[in-house]
This record gives sequence, C-alpha cells and structure tokens, in this order.
Amino acid sequence: MDPAAGWLDAMVRTQLASRDIRDPRVLEAMRQVDRAAFVPADQKVHAYEDRPLPIGAGQTISQPYMVAIMTQSLDLRGTERVLEIGTGSGYQAAILALLAAEVYTIEVHATLIEQARGTLERLGHRNVRYRVGNGRSGWPEEAPFDRILCAAAAEEVPQVWLEQLGDPGVLVTPVGGFGGQILVRLEKRGGQVDRIEFCPCRFVPLVSGPDEP
Repeated sequence: MDPAAGWLDAMVRTQLASRDIRDPRVLEAMRQVDRAAFVPADQKVHAYEDRPLPIGAGQTISQPYMVAIMTQSLDLRGTERVLEIGTGSGYQAAILALLAAEVYTIEVHATLIEQARGTLERLGHRNVRYRVGNGRSGWPEEAPFDRILCAAAAEEVPQVWLEQLGDPGVLVTPVGGFGGQILVRLEKRGGQVDRIEFCPCRFVPLVSGPDEP
C-alpha cells in the first residue's frame, strides 16, 4: 500500500468516521484527496494531523474534521454549482470538486490562489474556476449558486452571499470574532432562510479585498 494512502485511511477512520462524519461520499473524497499535496514542505510531517497548518500570507489550511463537517453540511448530490470563499491552499476546493458539478473559488491573496490552482490542475481537477478578489462581494456574474461555503470567519454573514444563494440553496460559514466562533448553516427555501448553529470552531478572519476598506 502507498504510505500516503495508509495515512489517509487512518486519518479518515480515526478523525472523521469515528466522530460524526457519516456521509459516505464525503468520507471517500477525504480518502482520495491527499492533504499533504496542499501543505508547505516544512509542514508535510504534520499533514495528516487534525489541526490547521500555516500556508503563508497569514492563512491556514483547515483541519480535516472542519473540512469534512462543512462539506457534509452542504448536502451535496453531485449536480451543484458551489461558490467557495477563501481558496487558501485549495484543499477544500479539491474535496468540493469531487462532490459537485462546478466549483467557483475566490481568494484575496493572488499568490495563494495561483499555488492552489497549480496543485489542483496537477491533480486533475478541471471543474474549478478561480478568481482573485474580495470574497465579501461573492461572484455576482456567476450567481445564483446552489451552495456557498466560506472558510474564514466574519462577524456576520454578508447579505450579498444570501442574495447570490439560489433557492433552494445552502450556505455554510463560520461566524464570530476572536472571542468565539461557530459554524452556521443557512438554508434558503421558498424565500425563507433557516439558520442553524452547530459546531464551535476557530478560523482566520475574513480578509477584506481591494474593493473594500
């Protein structure tokens, strides 16, 4: 067995399946995407640990459990157009690319998104589109989206994201500041939005883009 496959399988079994990650498609995607491909060389020894790791520009790659629970909360079936806010390393985008039809990913740091793009293309992910810009503004030209996921924390969910979310649609994001954050799932259906807070977390803050002070 490929050593990486063994580490990935152990990561999925001990950190995800043994907890509350039950969606078999999410578990399989987490086995298929090697997290080590998305971390800097000096962090590869920690690639399969359940913790965030620095990737440069003050950003991190999320811990595997957070990637899995956020993905599971999107309830993907394979036909969706997904907007990801905060490309970072590209790890979350790779998982989404296996589970959705199209992924649109935005990152404010040009260096990070180019690195992520190179990694994703090298791994064969062809259903991802990239944009350097302010994630708070979303991607209006491509809206509406069936799903929206943000991998950075804002004090409140920007209204423009809800406007770009399709109906029906699901949005998952961390909300809060340095004093505490929680994952929030917003489901739009019939013009109404239901909100569920479901998991304490800690993410880097959502960075303002060039078109926002």
